[in-house]
Amino acid sequence: MKDVKSVFRNLEKMLQKASWFDDGWEIYNRGNYMQLSKHNWFNQNQGGIHFETFIEGPQIKQKSFPICMHVEEDCPSQAEFILQFMALEEKRIKSWNGYKKLESSYGICQRTLPLNFKNLEQRLFEEFNRLRLLEESINQVLLKIE
Repeated sequence: MKDVKSVFRNLEKMLQKASWFDDGWEIYNRGNYMQLSKHNWFNQNQGGIHFETFIEGPQIKQKSFPICMHVEEDCPSQAEFILQFMALEEKRIKSWNGYKKLESSYGICQRTLPLNFKNLEQRLFEEFNRLRLLEESINQVLLKIE
């Protein structure tokens, strides 16, 4: 079994080297749990808008893990943000292979990936790259509700 923490450390380095990363992106890496967000997404305490993945005990047992987008309580006007954001992006998210809309109070979308350590950093990098395409709409809605 490969060390999940080293996978996430390598992924963090890959993200930091991406051409788009210097534009206000931030990573919260807790070893086997990672969030990617922008400085203006109210995620200073990991409770705002972010893209997230984790591989902990239950995911190892299930041999699968999620990558998702959350809009949690620290986001101002959370419910209104989610409504406006989904009006802009629901169609695009549904077009992405394997992504489904989440029905929780803070979940936007999620894809469940098989836990296979072959090319895992690269697969996660590709998923974060896909999710970051939502940045423009996130910022657009934040400007409307603030």
